[in-house]
Amino acid sequence: MKAALKSSLMMVFILFTGASFPPLAQAETAEVIDIKVNETLKQFTKEVAGGKEFLKSAKGVLVFPEVIKAGFGLGGEYGEGALRIGGKTVDYYSTASASIGFQLGAQMKSVIIIFLRKAALDAFRKSDGWKAGVDGSIALVTVGAGVTLDSNTIQDPIIGFVIGNKGLMYNLTLEGSKFTRLVR
Repeated sequence: MKAALKSSLMMVFILFTGASFPPLAQAETAEVIDIKVNETLKQFTKEVAGGKEFLKSAKGVLVFPEVIKAGFGLGGEYGEGALRIGGKTVDYYSTASASIGFQLGAQMKSVIIIFLRKAALDAFRKSDGWKAGVDGSIALVTVGAGVTLDSNTIQDPIIGFVIGNKGLMYNLTLEGSKFTRLVR
């Protein structure tokens, strides 16, 4: 009886995540990713005071316009994005992570990771698969009303922003997310 229940739950999970993760079946084209990255950066600079100037001070910006998270007991998330240096795309990456625990449903978010130090960017680019919290730490920035981003006050080498349907999201983590260069 328990084996049948486990099998049924696993089948539902496979069907659910298969329908929720179309990017896994067919990767986005470079052109589509770049268009979505442009829109995400436009939204970021619109929502975050000082965001435009902050991006100019970055050594590199990694943008995942659509990271889809889905789960039914077991969960996972996946997204594709681009690394930009000097405003130009230099590489394409995927991000993926898995989780266990009570979860049901799906959501989409955008992730922007800003490298403020060249050494951090170089270490990221040289890795075969960079894992947040293991290979380096990403400090998530919480920006409240009336706060302006300033690269003089933020001293972390790598910082991240998560944007959901309702704007910047708080109390999230990127720990355990793996970033892998895509071959194009």
